[in-house]
Amino acid sequence: MTGLIIFILLIIVVVIIIAKGIRIVPQQTVAIVERLGKFHKTLNAGINVIIPIIDSIRSRHDLRIQQEKVPSQSVITKDNVAIGVELATFFSVVDPKLATYGIANYVQGIHNIVASALRSTIGKMELDEILSNRDRIQAELRQALDNASENWGVRIDRVEILQLEIPVDIQNSMEKQMRAEREKRANILQAEGEKQATVLRAEAQQSAVILAAEAEKRRQILDAEAKQKAQELEASGRAEAIRLVANAERSRIEALNQAGINSGILTYKSFEALTEMAKGPSSTIFIPTDVVSTLGSVGALAKVFKLDEQK
Repeated sequence: MTGLIIFILLIIVVVIIIAKGIRIVPQQTVAIVERLGKFHKTLNAGINVIIPIIDSIRSRHDLRIQQEKVPSQSVITKDNVAIGVELATFFSVVDPKLATYGIANYVQGIHNIVASALRSTIGKMELDEILSNRDRIQAELRQALDNASENWGVRIDRVEILQLEIPVDIQNSMEKQMRAEREKRANILQAEGEKQATVLRAEAQQSAVILAAEAEKRRQILDAEAKQKAQELEASGRAEAIRLVANAERSRIEALNQAGINSGILTYKSFEALTEMAKGPSSTIFIPTDVVSTLGSVGALAKVFKLDEQK
């Protein structure tokens, strides 16, 4: 009976020892194993076997990206303005052994190094730069934290500025400045608008004057062209009339020549015509000089008047 009890106890002890020697590690988690107080190995995700009593798990590390909110830090800017800065850091464990033995508490270490880097970075900048260059601050902080946490087995992925606390009097001054800047920009925009409107009106007036001058110039050109065309047509008509008269005269002369009428007959006919004219009631007759020459002598004229007196 005693032997059975001892056997059962041995079985229970063995089961307990075996149970203690089996360790199940969750996904994205590692465990640091020490053997007799000295680092032995790292247990990865899944089922792992260790030697109970001799081996022990020192710590476990989550390999996922972790977020830690850094308490608000009071820092002084380059232009001597005290502001409060609230940050959040995103980091992950890349070397579990260094994270275990390189620093006692890497989370607290991140908080302290963030505060130190924040004071160093913001102390070199003025308030306006801080408000307008958050990305620059975050980049400088990340670089400083990467260099500081390199021996901790921790990688800083991101640093985000959550909030900036500015003194009330500074806020009031900034609001007044912002209102003044807005009014200044509004006045500048209004002045620019009026200037542009004036320029546009001047350009419109100039364009109107130019168009009017162009129209007047075109009208004058058209009037001149019309007058020139009229003169050309009038000259052409006169030339055509002269040509027609000349053609008619030439035709008449040719007809007289063809009819056999010589100069003597023409003289006689002219004389008859003058005789008939003398029979009229008028006592004065105007005879062209060419007719006088045709008659040939003043004596013929006397005969014409004598005939008229006899009658």
